[in-house]
Amino acid sequence: MTGMRKRISEEEIFGLYLEFKTPGNVMRHCNAVANVATTIAAALDEHGFDLDLELIHGAGLAHDAARTQARHWDVAADKLADMGYIEESIIVRNHMTGTGDNDISKVNEMDMIWLGDRLVKEDQYVGIDERFEYIIEKARSMGAEDHIKDILESKADMQRLLDQIQEVIGQSVDSLFIEQEEENE
Repeated sequence: MTGMRKRISEEEIFGLYLEFKTPGNVMRHCNAVANVATTIAAALDEHGFDLDLELIHGAGLAHDAARTQARHWDVAADKLADMGYIEESIIVRNHMTGTGDNDISKVNEMDMIWLGDRLVKEDQYVGIDERFEYIIEKARSMGAEDHIKDILESKADMQRLLDQIQEVIGQSVDSLFIEQEEENE
């Protein structure tokens, strides 16, 4: 998806937040997902990948803008498409599942948002185990025990991709965010 296409601005995303009445906690979540996804992508880019960091950042900020609405991914994606942001729209529409291909050689911007969203709880990077524990507990509390097998399969897919990313970047993904925290202190 790399290219010199116009990317959605933070001002336009803020406009989406106003239009969709996005709660503050969801805006903070979107910001955290954008940060995590962009950080992982930048680490990959340092090792020969060519991911579009602006696309990742914008799609991350927009991915849950319509979260208070049914099928929020479709609502936000339709709006982004109407605004002419087709690549962002495709990513937002599919951010819950990624590409479904956990091969590092095929990793793309959509996968970065999928990863970011599954490594962030609320507005904090928590890593794969804590985030998936939360997802499983949420499914149980909603009486969706039948979805737990699918959730665990998704976690296994993500872990395979994370393992490959860590091999490429020569460090754990967790360590990227420990470094970031230390820089911010």
